[in-house]
Amino acid sequence: QVQLVDAGGGLVQPGGSLRLSCAASGRSISILNYMGWYRQAPGKQRELVATMPRSGIPNYGESVKGRFTISRDNAKNTVYLQMNSLKPEDTAVYYCNAAFAGRTYEGQGTQVTVSS
Repeated sequence: QVQLVDAGGGLVQPGGSLRLSCAASGRSISILNYMGWYRQAPGKQRELVATMPRSGIPNYGESVKGRFTISRDNAKNTVYLQMNSLKPEDTAVYYCNAAFAGRTYEGQGTQVTVSS
Protein backbone atom coordinates (compact mmCIF):
# COMPACT_ATOMS: atom_id res chain seq x y z
CA GLN A 1 0.00 0.00 0.00
CA VAL A 2 1.23 3.48 -0.91
CA GLN A 3 -0.21 6.73 0.38
CA LEU A 4 0.47 9.98 -1.45
CA VAL A 5 -0.07 13.50 -0.15
CA ASP A 6 0.37 16.24 -2.71
CA ALA A 7 0.65 19.90 -1.81
CA GLY A 8 1.98 23.25 -2.93
CA GLY A 9 -0.72 24.51 -5.24
CA GLY A 10 -2.08 28.02 -5.17
CA LEU A 11 -2.77 31.18 -7.11
CA VAL A 12 0.09 32.63 -9.14
CA GLN A 13 0.39 35.28 -11.81
CA PRO A 14 1.37 34.38 -15.38
CA GLY A 15 5.12 33.99 -15.62
CA GLY A 16 5.40 33.00 -11.99
CA SER A 17 6.59 29.81 -10.35
CA LEU A 18 5.28 27.17 -7.97
CA ARG A 19 6.75 23.99 -6.53
CA LEU A 20 4.48 21.04 -5.87
CA SER A 21 5.44 18.25 -3.53
CA CYS A 22 4.25 14.67 -3.24
CA ALA A 23 5.11 12.90 -0.01
CA ALA A 24 4.84 9.13 -0.12
CA SER A 25 4.38 6.72 2.76
CA GLY A 26 4.04 2.99 2.96
CA ARG A 27 6.89 2.29 0.55
CA SER A 28 10.18 3.90 -0.28
CA ILE A 29 9.93 5.91 -3.49
CA SER A 30 13.20 4.31 -4.57
CA ILE A 31 11.36 1.02 -5.24
CA LEU A 32 8.22 2.42 -6.87
CA ASN A 33 7.97 1.75 -10.60
CA TYR A 34 7.41 5.43 -11.20
CA MET A 35 6.13 8.59 -9.61
CA GLY A 36 4.73 11.51 -11.46
CA TRP A 37 2.14 14.17 -11.99
CA TYR A 38 -0.99 14.41 -14.07
CA ARG A 39 -3.38 17.32 -14.28
CA GLN A 40 -6.99 17.90 -15.18
CA ALA A 41 -8.59 21.18 -16.09
CA PRO A 42 -12.39 21.70 -16.09
CA GLY A 43 -13.92 20.20 -19.21
CA LYS A 44 -10.64 18.69 -20.38
CA GLN A 45 -9.13 15.23 -20.35
CA ARG A 46 -6.49 14.27 -17.84
CA GLU A 47 -3.06 15.17 -19.14
CA LEU A 48 0.41 13.87 -18.43
CA VAL A 49 2.64 16.49 -16.82
CA ALA A 50 5.78 14.59 -15.85
CA THR A 51 6.81 11.15 -14.69
CA MET A 52 10.02 9.84 -13.17
CA PRO A 53 10.62 6.09 -13.50
CA ARG A 54 12.57 4.20 -10.87
CA SER A 55 15.50 4.20 -13.23
CA GLY A 56 15.70 6.22 -16.38
CA ILE A 57 15.01 9.59 -17.82
CA PRO A 58 12.05 11.71 -16.71
CA ASN A 59 9.26 12.09 -19.22
CA TYR A 60 7.41 15.39 -19.76
CA GLY A 61 4.20 16.34 -21.50
CA GLU A 62 4.77 18.44 -24.59
CA SER A 63 3.04 21.47 -23.16
CA VAL A 64 5.37 21.71 -20.15
CA LYS A 65 8.73 20.75 -21.63
CA GLY A 66 11.40 23.31 -20.81
CA ARG A 67 9.27 24.91 -18.09
CA PHE A 68 8.62 22.16 -15.54
CA THR A 69 11.14 19.94 -13.78
CA ILE A 70 10.43 16.78 -11.79
CA SER A 71 12.86 15.72 -9.10
CA ARG A 72 13.04 13.37 -6.14
CA ASP A 73 14.48 13.36 -2.64
CA ASN A 74 14.77 9.76 -1.52
CA ALA A 75 15.74 10.78 2.02
CA LYS A 76 12.43 12.67 2.37
CA ASN A 77 10.50 10.10 0.32
CA THR A 78 9.16 13.00 -1.70
CA VAL A 79 8.89 13.96 -5.35
CA TYR A 80 8.76 17.57 -6.46
CA LEU A 81 7.46 19.39 -9.51
CA GLN A 82 9.09 22.77 -10.09
CA MET A 83 6.87 24.82 -12.38
CA ASN A 84 8.32 27.94 -13.97
CA SER A 85 7.01 30.39 -16.57
CA LEU A 86 3.46 29.44 -15.67
CA LYS A 87 0.70 30.18 -18.14
CA PRO A 88 -3.08 30.51 -17.66
CA GLU A 89 -3.49 27.23 -19.54
CA ASP A 90 -1.54 25.49 -16.76
CA THR A 91 -4.53 26.05 -14.49
CA ALA A 92 -5.75 22.64 -13.33
CA VAL A 93 -5.90 20.23 -10.44
CA TYR A 94 -2.56 18.44 -10.25
CA TYR A 95 -2.50 14.85 -9.05
CA CYS A 96 0.52 12.93 -7.86
CA ASN A 97 0.63 9.35 -9.14
CA ALA A 98 2.71 6.30 -8.37
CA ALA A 99 2.84 2.69 -9.48
CA PHE A 100 4.01 -0.35 -7.56
CA ALA A 101 3.41 -4.08 -7.80
CA GLY A 102 0.77 -3.77 -10.50
CA ARG A 103 -1.25 -1.09 -8.79
CA THR A 104 -1.47 2.66 -9.24
CA TYR A 105 -1.94 5.19 -6.49
CA GLU A 106 -2.99 8.83 -6.54
CA GLY A 107 -2.91 11.79 -4.20
CA GLN A 108 -5.90 13.95 -3.39
CA GLY A 109 -4.90 16.65 -5.85
CA THR A 110 -3.79 20.24 -5.45
CA GLN A 111 -5.27 23.21 -7.32
CA VAL A 112 -3.00 25.41 -9.39
CA THR A 113 -4.52 28.62 -10.71
CA VAL A 114 -2.56 30.92 -13.02
CA SER A 115 -4.27 34.25 -13.35
CA SER A 116 -3.59 37.95 -13.21
